[in-house]
Amino acid sequence: MRVLALLVSILTPFGAWADAVVVEHVTASRTGNSVRFNVTLRHADEGWDHYADGWGVYTLDGAELGYRTLHHPHVTEQPFTRSLTVPVPRQTKAVLIRPRDSVHGEGADFEVTLR
Repeated sequence: MRVLALLVSILTPFGAWADAVVVEHVTASRTGNSVRFNVTLRHADEGWDHYADGWGVYTLDGAELGYRTLHHPHVTEQPFTRSLTVPVPRQTKAVLIRPRDSVHGEGADFEVTLR
């Protein structure tokens, strides 16, 4: 059994042990036809080969309203919050925040109710 565990640990890429990025918290504030989203993400960033590299704002039917690219790893800053202001039609009552990381791709959607 120890040999099997050792082989798995040697043959598994280092980045495969980290979980996908998750949205921990979102605040949304509307001004006119735009909404500012403050999104808090958590991810076990490991460096340039595996890190949370962005998040998007989507309508419930999947249309992208905006995307925030994260240009570097946040290894020592967890969780971390970044903002994005996007136009959102007044009749839109809820949106999805969809995080992404450089290894796993898209993470789980986080639904936000708008006021």
